[in-house]
Amino acid sequence: MAGDSADNKPRTLALVAAALVTIAVAGALIFAGAQTYTVTARFVNAGQLVKGNPVHTGGVPIGSVAAIEITPDGQAEVELEIDDAYAPVREGTRARIKQLSLSGIANRYVELVLPPAGGAEIEDGGVIGTDRTTTAVDLDELFNTLDPKTRRALQGFFKGSANQFRGRGRQARAGFRYLNPALATSSRLFGELTRDQPVLERFLVDSSRLVTALAERRDDLAALIGNLNDTTRALGSEKAALAESIRRLPPFMRRANTTFVNLRATLDDLDPLVDASMPAAQALGPFLDQARAFANGARPTVRDLSRTVRRPGRRNDLVELMHSFPPLADIALTRKERYLGPGGRRVSVGEVDGAFPETVEALENGTPEIGLGRAYTMDLLGWFDDFSTTGPGFDALGAVARFHASFAENLPAPTPGPVRQGQYRRCPGSAEAPAPDGSNVFSAEEMDELQCEESARATGDVE
Repeated sequence: MAGDSADNKPRTLALVAAALVTIAVAGALIFAGAQTYTVTARFVNAGQLVKGNPVHTGGVPIGSVAAIEITPDGQAEVELEIDDAYAPVREGTRARIKQLSLSGIANRYVELVLPPAGGAEIEDGGVIGTDRTTTAVDLDELFNTLDPKTRRALQGFFKGSANQFRGRGRQARAGFRYLNPALATSSRLFGELTRDQPVLERFLVDSSRLVTALAERRDDLAALIGNLNDTTRALGSEKAALAESIRRLPPFMRRANTTFVNLRATLDDLDPLVDASMPAAQALGPFLDQARAFANGARPTVRDLSRTVRRPGRRNDLVELMHSFPPLADIALTRKERYLGPGGRRVSVGEVDGAFPETVEALENGTPEIGLGRAYTMDLLGWFDDFSTTGPGFDALGAVARFHASFAENLPAPTPGPVRQGQYRRCPGSAEAPAPDGSNVFSAEEMDELQCEESARATGDVE
């Protein structure tokens, strides 16, 4: 028995040593695993955070709130434990306190917005300053900014909203069913808007100017809204007529759809015309540019002409002047009994045509006289040239005049010959010498018609 005890002692010692080693290894593993990465975020206030609230980034939980303490200056220091897979965080990380929902009080969490990779790491136990933290705004804080009048109005709004949906839950659910596609479309819309930020900034700046201009005319806007209220009330009082209009709208839209379908075919037929008109439209561009400048310059003239043609008042424009004339057609065309009024007496001239037929007849009857005078055109123009002025008019010494007297037909010429006499029937152009080809010498028939004689020519030999 003693031998057995001596043999068991080394075995017992080996078992105890193995147990101690196992406990040491397990303790090392436990304590090694207990070493977690922490970072402290300083907030203006803890925003109803409690120990154990989750820490998220991008919607994924990466840790929890380990402790909350108050600093001497009244700020909140929130110690955040970050899982090893996401530790350490880097400089530039932002921390925000948010709400999981609006249905509870202690349903807050901390959202970390991580910077791009490559920044410096925040050491274990490091601090994220208040310049990079944001505290959640509670509804109570929002409501505390409202005055009593606004609060009562907001209560009335919620009560009115309740009355609006009372008994219409099914319709509201159907509307909310289509709200999600509308919101998704709006999300794409705002994505397109933010894609070109300079354009969006200009739009916002212009909108602010518009709002400022509207604010300066708030009295006019108040009157406009008041009138719009009256108009809406008047429309509401015509509910029966509005209901009838809405009832007739679907058949009208169906007929309009047919019209639009036919219009589409018409537009297809117009495509060749449009294509053929494009060269002409391009060539018309420079003309329109000049016409635009002409139109701008013609505005004062057109404005004055408009006032001349029609102007407010009596007997002060062309329209009323034309009304004061006897009918022009009656004077110009109508055949009727007409009268003259010499010396204030009314004298009948019989039934005669209007002015236009009488003028035509007079011109036709006067054609021979006009034809007779045509041959004297050159003589008339020569008379205008010689007798229309008495001299040059002015020279360096002032006004002057000159005249010229010719006695060539009364005094002997350098070559002795008789004085010209009896030259009373000169032909047209007889002040010129006869042309060698006889082009300015009339025939006997023409001289008989013109009642002139070639022998009365002012130049040439005298027979």
